[in-house]
Order: sequence, then structure tokens, then C-alpha cells
Amino acid sequence: MMAPTYKIAVIQLHPEPMQIESNYCKAARFIKDAAAKGAQLAVLPEYHLTNWIPNHPQASDIFSQWEIYLNKYRALAKEQSICIVPGTIVERHEDPATKEQQLLNATYFIDNKGEILGRYQKKNLWHPERPYLTSSTHEPHEVIETPLGPVGLLICWDLAFPEAFRELILAGAKIIIIPTFWALSDCSPYGLAVNPRSEALFLESTIAARTFENTCAVVFVNAGGRVGSSKLNYAGLSRVAVPFLGALGDETKDSCEEGMSVVDLDMRHVEEAEANYKVRADLAREDWHYVYPRGEKTGRTKL
Repeated sequence: MMAPTYKIAVIQLHPEPMQIESNYCKAARFIKDAAAKGAQLAVLPEYHLTNWIPNHPQASDIFSQWEIYLNKYRALAKEQSICIVPGTIVERHEDPATKEQQLLNATYFIDNKGEILGRYQKKNLWHPERPYLTSSTHEPHEVIETPLGPVGLLICWDLAFPEAFRELILAGAKIIIIPTFWALSDCSPYGLAVNPRSEALFLESTIAARTFENTCAVVFVNAGGRVGSSKLNYAGLSRVAVPFLGALGDETKDSCEEGMSVVDLDMRHVEEAEANYKVRADLAREDWHYVYPRGEKTGRTKL
């Protein structure tokens, strides 16, 4: 069988702080445009509904509305007959054990009938998020069977951890989708002095490396536009990337501004990369030689 080609819309947005309804309406307009262009999947950035200001006086009330907007995306997916990964939605829940309120940063895969096929809660939290968000810690990375084949979901800083990718491709993922909220100012003063585009270099290099080393496609969708009063932008650089070619399309992959790119993802690139590099075949071997030390208490565990 020939490898399928999927039409994917990456939607790079600038989220206005805590303006959840207007941010949703803007995202919905892009999604409708993507569906009109024949896209089978639309992907939005992390925190696209609210931005990330956890100390904002309205944050608690707004984060409590998460299910309303998840259901809006489900209805929109069904109406437009398009699969949607609605960036991330911050969810406010009561911890069943402690009865304390906690915030979860989660993403979903919604199919073109409005059904939720899978959910992922952010595992690797960026340092400023840790006082506020609850990580999924030891929950496994799970592959989702979708109309676009087996998909894995990650979020933002997960990109820096190759272990997350390895777990997903060992379970069969061919496409890994990463909603992101990454700014050029996330770099340290030292790094910015050395290279003001350091974070862009990080993203461009790492995304390309992940496609090759895991023989998979990566759908990376970031925020765009100015970071508050900062002189630096969100890093943007949203892209669909594949082995052999790197980033596909030309509308958002080199941009820090809002916009949408609809690209054709030919899965033959993924299949041919595996035929050439045999990464998955090696990982599946019973005598595979890499193990990860977990300390004296838990011993050594295979990846």
C-alpha cells in the first residue's frame, strides 16, 4: 500500500491574557478556514485560550471553564468535519485525595466526529510552571489511534526529553503533535547575550533531530507575536517536520507572527526513513543494549 498523505493546518496564535472567549473565536475562525482548505487536522498552541498568567485575578474562575471550551471544540470539529488538537487547556480540578484545588495542563485529540480519542497531561513542566501545575509524572505516554494513524501527544518542554519520543515510537506512534508556548526570552541573560536567537536555534535543531532519530513526523505549533511589553517575541516557528526534508510549508515556519500554514504531510517520508535508518527495528530487538539506571531502589529498566 502507498503511504497516505494528510493535509495539516498549523495555527500560530497570539493569546490575549485571560480573554478566553475572544481567543476561542479567533481560533475557531482559523479552524473553519483550515477546513475550507481541505485540512484533515488543525493544531493550536499551548495556552492559546488564556495565555499563562497564573496569578491573574481572574485565572481561577477562567480555568474552571475548561470543559465548556473543550466541548466547543468538539462541536466545532463535528460541524467542520475536521480533527482538532486544541492546543492545551488549563483545567482546574479538585484532588480526590487531598480535596485541594490543582491545575492541569492538558491537550486532546478530537476526531472529525467530535469524539475525544485521547488526552495527555503535561509531564515535563518548565521551571516557572512547577509552583502551579501538577505533572502527570509516572503516567505512561500513550499512543492514540486516529484517522491520521497512530499519534502521540506531547506539550512544549517535553520536546527537550528524547525519552518521551522513544516511549511513543516504541508504542507505534508515527506522528507526534506538540502544542507549545515558547518565547525567545525563555533563554537566560547569558544565552541571549551570546545569541538573541538561541531559543529559535534550540527549536529548529531539536525538532529536526527528533524527526530523524525517531523516524516520525513532528507537528510543532507555537504561540506568535510580542511577549507583553518585552522586546522579544514568542518564538513562533510552527511547522510540520519530517525526516529528509525538515520543515514543510513556508507561511509560519520562519515567522514569529500570527498565521496559519496548511501543508501536505506525505507519510512515505516516515516509512522511507525507517527503512533507511531502522531505528524502530533496533529498539524492538530483545537484545537491545541501552538501559536507563533508575537508582538502587528500582534497579535498571529498559526503555
